[in-house]
Amino acid sequence: MEIKSIGILTSGGDAPGMNAAIRAVTRTAIYAGMRVWGIYRGYQGLIEDQIVEFQTQNVSNIIQQGGTILKTARSMEFKTPEGRKKAYENLKRHDIDALVVIGGDGSITGAANLAREYDVPIVALPGTIDNDLAGTDMTIGYDTAMNTIMDCVDKIRDTATSHQRLFFIEVMGRDAGFLALNGAIATGCEDAIIPEVATQYDQLKALVDNGFRKSKSSAMVIVTESPEGGALKLAERVKKEYPEYDVRVSVLGHLQRGGSPTAADRILASRLGFAAIEALKEGQRNVMMGIHNDHVVNIPFAKAIKKDKPIDEELLTVLRVLSI
Repeated sequence: MEIKSIGILTSGGDAPGMNAAIRAVTRTAIYAGMRVWGIYRGYQGLIEDQIVEFQTQNVSNIIQQGGTILKTARSMEFKTPEGRKKAYENLKRHDIDALVVIGGDGSITGAANLAREYDVPIVALPGTIDNDLAGTDMTIGYDTAMNTIMDCVDKIRDTATSHQRLFFIEVMGRDAGFLALNGAIATGCEDAIIPEVATQYDQLKALVDNGFRKSKSSAMVIVTESPEGGALKLAERVKKEYPEYDVRVSVLGHLQRGGSPTAADRILASRLGFAAIEALKEGQRNVMMGIHNDHVVNIPFAKAIKKDKPIDEELLTVLRVLSI
């Protein structure tokens, strides 16, 4: 089937570089002679027919902006067959032949369901600061979030070294420790407490038993957020089990999602946005565009969202050796 018209949406949590991706998809599609429709507020906007035709000027001067000009929303309705039926009917109403979805694992899961039920050609771009999608070395937004974490932790260190304290700094990442582990290496932290090794041993006990202060007057540990309480829970435990330590907590929260994207994220988003339209022109569907060894690759939806992306165990060793 020849693709004459595409829709583009951003879904789930926003990530720096999404606008660069929107720009690349829009302009590559127009260059290829396609019509482009911007779908506002993700899948919920698709259900509610918040769809506007885009021209090249719609994406002018956005490559440097954080967030997403298309907005984003969580959509419980899209998780139902009835919601997806409404979404498909709106695609047909606007004669949209294919869809480009920018988002994380939840967004790609939604794309896979819509594609399976209605045979819609869909290509996804990995837009998430968590870097937790399999098959791609980097996701759009990860590099910017890493740089934000680095900047924040550097500032916290200035005050930490003025006092003899143990700082727990909580970062995002949900079930993936990429931000915490690499953030700890980048900022010279004493340790990172991440979900990938949470079941292997008591990370906090190992940290304290190894003498986290050693010859230092303060120590800093980056912790991945957790439904069980994250950094705050760890701080409570330290105060209870090791009352001799003065503990402080800093939760970086949504600071990590904002800001102008780095050069790396702008380039990655531009390359993958261009590749998404090329893939649709070649008849590909149900794939996520990714980057591997600096080459653009396509990853089947099932592999991108169902296969756990492992951390590099060597990075744990690097962190612990360099923290002595």
